[in-house]
Amino acid sequence: MKALVAGGAGFIGSHLIDSLLNEGYQVVCIDNFYNGIKTNISHLANNNNFIFYEQDICDYDSLSEIFKIEKFDSVFHLAANSDIQASAKNPLIEYRNTYTTTFNLLECMRIYNVKKLFFSSTSAVYGDKENITLTEDTTSLNPISYYGAAKLGSEALISAYSHMNHFSSLIFRFPNVIGPRLTHGVIFDFIKKLGENPNNLEILGNGMQTKPYMHVLDLINCILFFKGKVPKGVSIYNVGVESKTSVKRIADIVCNELGLSDVHYSFTGGKAGWEGDVPFFSYNLEKIHKAGWYASMSSDEAVERTVKEVIHCKQ
Repeated sequence: MKALVAGGAGFIGSHLIDSLLNEGYQVVCIDNFYNGIKTNISHLANNNNFIFYEQDICDYDSLSEIFKIEKFDSVFHLAANSDIQASAKNPLIEYRNTYTTTFNLLECMRIYNVKKLFFSSTSAVYGDKENITLTEDTTSLNPISYYGAAKLGSEALISAYSHMNHFSSLIFRFPNVIGPRLTHGVIFDFIKKLGENPNNLEILGNGMQTKPYMHVLDLINCILFFKGKVPKGVSIYNVGVESKTSVKRIADIVCNELGLSDVHYSFTGGKAGWEGDVPFFSYNLEKIHKAGWYASMSSDEAVERTVKEVIHCKQ
């Protein structure tokens, strides 16, 4: 089996490539290093089952040529802008990196008769629904960030292409995914800030933002669990853990792991950390549990493990 991992030099994509190669796949990675990092895939340079193209997926003609040459059996689409704060200042980032990449990949799948797709979506498609437990059938999807809007638009494209071309498409709506190879996010930011000033930590918002955090290895295990079980059409799953962790709790975990005491927390104030931030959400995971998959780590366990992994990596 030959798989394309679009955005494979990124945080999640690079972990997925490692696992697919371990399962005997031939893997082609396309990445333009907008968010991806060369060191995430440098250990694969001499792997005969790994091919890398440094290419912008928004360049349709070049992407089409790769599809023509490689003849993929399946596509794992993880190419997107994952830094919501960056695109809040420039919506064009989402139009290109999240929405346009989806259209171009789907069109190449149509032209070159590739029928299997995995797409990394997000809880951000639901919008700010603090008092609602979110199911896959929750109506009135109202994203409040450009990132969530581009992901929701991508889901709509996938629905149409899957119906018109008999694709088997799996859409995972991720929560906050954490683990080694992080490039941004609250854990990354806290460790960086405390490295610069171990006496004071600025926390965006009021610190009470509380969300489920999922370790990337649990996510990859989930993708592998479902990859051979996707019927024709579109299958959507909320993927995550049932527990949640507050931003202030994350700050406490980071300080403890760094051996810091008496750190002064300063809060910027407000329920959300930035424009487009959803400070609270809760998933209903009944559908994915009925299918037979459960996360191995709670939210706090994922945070604690990630903090150790990121600090160890920096040392």
